[in-house]
Amino acid sequence: MVSYVRSVFLRYVGICVCASFCILLLFGSLPGATDTCKCDDEQRDRDLQHEQFHKSFRVLEHGSDRKRLAIIVPFRDRFDELLQFAPHMAAFLSKQGVPFHIFVVNQNDRYRFNRASLINVGFLQVRDGYDYFAMHDVDLLPLNDNLRYEYPEHGPLHISGPEYHPKYHYAAFIGGILLLRMDHFAQLNGMSNRYWGWGLEDDEFYVRIKEAGLEVTRPKNVSTGTADTFRHVHDRVHRRRDTTKCFNQREVTRKRDRETGLSTIAYSLHSRRELTIDGVPVTVLNVDLQCDKQRTPWCECEPKVDTPSVKVAKKKST
Repeated sequence: MVSYVRSVFLRYVGICVCASFCILLLFGSLPGATDTCKCDDEQRDRDLQHEQFHKSFRVLEHGSDRKRLAIIVPFRDRFDELLQFAPHMAAFLSKQGVPFHIFVVNQNDRYRFNRASLINVGFLQVRDGYDYFAMHDVDLLPLNDNLRYEYPEHGPLHISGPEYHPKYHYAAFIGGILLLRMDHFAQLNGMSNRYWGWGLEDDEFYVRIKEAGLEVTRPKNVSTGTADTFRHVHDRVHRRRDTTKCFNQREVTRKRDRETGLSTIAYSLHSRRELTIDGVPVTVLNVDLQCDKQRTPWCECEPKVDTPSVKVAKKKST
């Protein structure tokens, strides 16, 4: 009887040992918490390797000796246009192999729009990291591949010449898209800060260029015309231009400004934001411009109020 009980007990112990061994094998084959973290780490490493590969591939494709372009976009309330601008420019410039980055200089203050001052601010923010820059309207998209955004070695390169621009056709026009070397823009003391509201800042800048002895060049071998060289996405109904003139603005802004420019720009950088639009990285600089109301009181113009005319009845002569 004792031997029988001992035999049963040994069998029971053997079965328990075998079952425990099988359970250990089963759990050992399942991924534990540490294994999961290891898989995640391996996946992140692979992603990082892919990212580094693609970055190095772009460098090799463009060449490490290529000049770097900063695209400076003076901006206010044009988000719809920006959504078109960023992917369009990325596709357009990638075909030319131009290393570039888009900087949107957004006027954050309450004053009237000052395109030239925003360009001055953008230049000061990017000058140390890039070889040349483009002052670029957000609503003007190049279509012709012969519009080469190349390094303007000998002087300003005006991409949107008067013979191709959809709207402006006078010989001295240099608005829209203009490329400059950093040292040339500094030599000109940038652009005038007097132009609050729309218009004429480019014309004053053209005089600066001519007085400095620099020659403006324009793209060659462009067979398209004013209707199909660019796409102009400006909506004149919903994006009315601020053409109001107040105080002595009309008189002052039609003269060569020898007082203001890069050396006198007054501003503060409110914030800097990094965005991605359809995969295209964009830096937004939110800027507060300062206005000297003794010199340029037209940075704020009072809205015109229509006052009803009062008719006074004439007395009848007796």
